[in-house]
Amino acid sequence: MADERAERIAEFIEPLRVKPGSTVNLGRDFDPRYKAGLKKRDGVELLRTGVSLLAEYQERLAAQDTYGVLLCLQALDAGGKDGTIRHVMSGVNPQGVRVSSFKVPSSEELDHDYLWRYAIRLPARGEIAIFNRSHYEEVLVVRVHSENLVRQKLPDDARGPGVWDRRYREINNWERYLTDNGFKVVKIFLNLSKEEQRTRFMKRIDLPEKNWKFSAADVRERHRWDDYQHAFSEMLSATSTKWAPWYVVPADRKWFARICAAAVLAHTLMDIDPQYPEVGEQTRKDLLATKRELEQEAPAGAPADPYAARHPAADRAGREGKTKRG
Repeated sequence: MADERAERIAEFIEPLRVKPGSTVNLGRDFDPRYKAGLKKRDGVELLRTGVSLLAEYQERLAAQDTYGVLLCLQALDAGGKDGTIRHVMSGVNPQGVRVSSFKVPSSEELDHDYLWRYAIRLPARGEIAIFNRSHYEEVLVVRVHSENLVRQKLPDDARGPGVWDRRYREINNWERYLTDNGFKVVKIFLNLSKEEQRTRFMKRIDLPEKNWKFSAADVRERHRWDDYQHAFSEMLSATSTKWAPWYVVPADRKWFARICAAAVLAHTLMDIDPQYPEVGEQTRKDLLATKRELEQEAPAGAPADPYAARHPAADRAGREGKTKRG
C-alpha cells in the first residue's frame, strides 16, 4: 500500500518538478492556474489524505532520529506561504516542527556570511524545519535590490561580476552537504499570477480583519514584477538539482497549492521511509515483565490488556513477533 501511495504521489507532483539542468522561463513553462483536472470539492479529501500521511511519517521520522527535513517556501507577497504552512502541517506534532520567517537581516546577521542566519535555524535529526522565505532571498530580493548587497559588507571583489553565479554554486554545494549528512532539502516555489496577487491585495484592503496583513511596501515591490520573474527563472534554472530539486506549485487556487505542497513533502518523507527503532532482547524482556505486572492490576471484570482486547490483530502480531524472536 505504501509503495502504491508513493507512486501515485510521485506521478502527481512530477509536472511540478523543475528538471535539473533545464532552463526555466517561469511565465512560459508554468501556469499559476494549473489544477491537474481536479475540482475544489475533491481537494478537501485529498488534503486530508496528505495531512494524514505527513502525520504518520513525521512520527516515524522523529522516532528514527536519523534524518532531518528542511522545507523552503518561496513566493511573492500574498503567495500563500502562511496558509500553506497552517493547512499542510495541521495534523503533525508541533514538537517536531519549527517554522522560521526571515525578514530584513539584523545588524548581527549582517556581521556574518549570508548563509549564517539560515544555518543556525536548520532542523535537528528527527525534525522538520520550515523556512518561510529562505536562503534564496539572497539571490532574489538582494538581486532585485542591489543596495542590499552593499549592506552585506562584502569585500569589493565579492560584489563584482559573477556574484549571482557564485551564490548559486555556493547554495547548491551547501544543500549537497546537508543532504549528504542526512538532511533532506525540499524546495517549493508558490507561483502566483500578477492578477491574482492584485485580487488578494484588494481583499486585504476591503476586509477590516485583513487590514493588518496589508503593506504599502508590498505594492511597491509589485512594481518590480518583471525583475522578480527574471530572478525567479534564473534561480530555478541554476539551483534545481538532483539532490534538492525545485517544485513550482500553481498558487492561484489556494486549495490546489496546499494539496501540492502536502504531496511534495509527503513524497520526501516516504522516500526517506523512516522506520521505528527495534528494541533489544533485554528491553523486550523488560517490557513483557512490566506488561505482566500491569495485567495483574486489572480491576475485576476488566480485560488484563485493554488495548489488546480492542485490537486483537495488533496483539496477535506482537505475539508472533515474540515467537520469532524467541
